[in-house]
Amino acid sequence: MTEKKYAMDLNIITGMSGAGKSNVIRLLEDLGYYCVDNLPPELFIRFVDLLAKAGFDKVSIVVDIRSESFFLSLYDILAQLKGMQIDYRIVFLDASDEVLVRRYKETRRRHPLADEGTISNSIKEERKRLRTLRGMADTVLDTSDLSISQLHDRVYRMFNQDSNVEMAISIMSFGYKYGIPIDADLVMDVRFLPNPFYVPQLKLLTGKDEEVYDYVISSQDAKIFVEKYFDLLKYILPLYLAEGKHHLTIAIGCTGGRHRSVALVIKIGEMLQQFLANQPIYSVVISHRDMDKVKVN
Repeated sequence: MTEKKYAMDLNIITGMSGAGKSNVIRLLEDLGYYCVDNLPPELFIRFVDLLAKAGFDKVSIVVDIRSESFFLSLYDILAQLKGMQIDYRIVFLDASDEVLVRRYKETRRRHPLADEGTISNSIKEERKRLRTLRGMADTVLDTSDLSISQLHDRVYRMFNQDSNVEMAISIMSFGYKYGIPIDADLVMDVRFLPNPFYVPQLKLLTGKDEEVYDYVISSQDAKIFVEKYFDLLKYILPLYLAEGKHHLTIAIGCTGGRHRSVALVIKIGEMLQQFLANQPIYSVVISHRDMDKVKVN
């Protein structure tokens, strides 16, 4: 006899200490989720089973390095959830080591692995211990450059989507000089294209301005790239979805994230939106991480 499948939206929120899990759990509570922070691993299955039988359909549980024994039994716990026919999503919050160090110094909080020595050493050790879990995550959310309002927007879009949406696609521009986005699933380097930065009348503009956009998109190499990359995306999106990928972040980068990557994200993002317009299981959001980070002199 097939065991009953519980209609529960279960999220396992985890990640690096200082990456924003407390903020995310508060936002999820505002979205109607029943949230629990730092649940002991030995109570995990019984707690989820109790909530499922009680009819709770939106649940989020924070597990992190404070409950390290959770990770030792993680595979068994996830297998039991599958056996209960409860679907779950693992959301891993991350940030750069530099940002995490700064946050700990600003708040003067004690890192859970403070016995490892300096804050930097504690962060490195935590990242090492969480490496496997990060690889299992359905979504990796990089909070390094997010304000509270920006984090609120990302969480709202991630968890408050239309019920028909099965895959949320984020396509963003970025600058390599500021680092590759931690939460990127696909990364494309477009520094092979001519750089508008070296054109005096375009230097102070961005890829959103018509003059820069036309300069980038009108080149023959850009036209060929857009066609081939778009064909690749059309081919792999259904494959990702079939493998259970519900949030995909596509990052396109140039040197400063101001000209070429911005123009190409706009172009490819709009092509995706148009192509997927009649497929409501997909949503597409366009963003520009570094476009306004530094004003050009």
